[in-house]
Amino acid sequence: MLESSLSHLKNDFLEYLEIERNRASKTLNNYNRYLDRFIKWLEKYLNKGEVTSKDVTEESIRKYRIFLNRTAKNGDLPLKKITQDYHIIALRGFLKFLGKQNIEVPAPSQIELGKTERKEIEFLEKDEIERLLNAPRGNGLEQLRDKAILEMLFSSGLRVSELASLDRENFRLEKNEFTVEGKGGKRRVVFISPETQKAIYAYIQKRRDVDPALFIRHHKTKDQNNLRLSVRTIQRIVKKHALRAGISKNIHPHTLRHSFATDLLQNGADIRSVQMLLGHSSISTTQIYTHITDKQLRNIHKQFHRKNLKEDTKEESSVVGLN
Repeated sequence: MLESSLSHLKNDFLEYLEIERNRASKTLNNYNRYLDRFIKWLEKYLNKGEVTSKDVTEESIRKYRIFLNRTAKNGDLPLKKITQDYHIIALRGFLKFLGKQNIEVPAPSQIELGKTERKEIEFLEKDEIERLLNAPRGNGLEQLRDKAILEMLFSSGLRVSELASLDRENFRLEKNEFTVEGKGGKRRVVFISPETQKAIYAYIQKRRDVDPALFIRHHKTKDQNNLRLSVRTIQRIVKKHALRAGISKNIHPHTLRHSFATDLLQNGADIRSVQMLLGHSSISTTQIYTHITDKQLRNIHKQFHRKNLKEDTKEESSVVGLN
């Protein structure tokens, strides 16, 4: 039946994500692409012009996973495991939605994600952070802006998209906190350091424009109606100053987000608090930083385990030596 075609059901699912779940347009585009791939594959696999929900079986899903694992990207490299997982996550969400509509499909809970190696994150050491933050020199508008951007990224742990969307009205400079809208329209409180407050204040005080965006271009371009910095421009700014600071790592704005979380954990913050400060909806996302907590636990074990036993042994050795 037409109403049960996967293509129509997929559109219903995307509308549900947009309206009911308030998912970002980028997420909707990704889900649309991933599910289109599944539907086109299923049509070819079953040699049918149009597939329905009845064609989605445990066996067809198993065959699809084999197809993904053997698919080459750009005719050369195979799809990364994480990319394969993105396809399966979209499919599980789709099946969950169909189940809520009382459409009989395989249970999404039975579709496990493939095992992937724990992602190693790159962050900056203390001396690298200091060099990067001090890289923009001078009192020109662009230098003050770049200084404020770097300070903000490290002090707040903002995503680059969140930073780019900030307006001047977000800030009351006498306070060290503000609210930001993150992924899925979720709002959270963000805190900044006194150094960041000072950098933002210096930049705003220097500006003579009335543009509402917090960070804007200060050189003439064809489009003078939209001065807000793009995500790509902020990425270039970070890379430029990383090179200027003599940092050989491949630095991007998310590196500063990683460095923010790493700094908190190294100084004793618990991972649940870091989760909230980063705006992660799930603790599992924050657990990429377990390399820090693992190291802390190792140091605690080394410092405290068998401490009394070692001291008792030393006393016994001293007594034996006196006899």
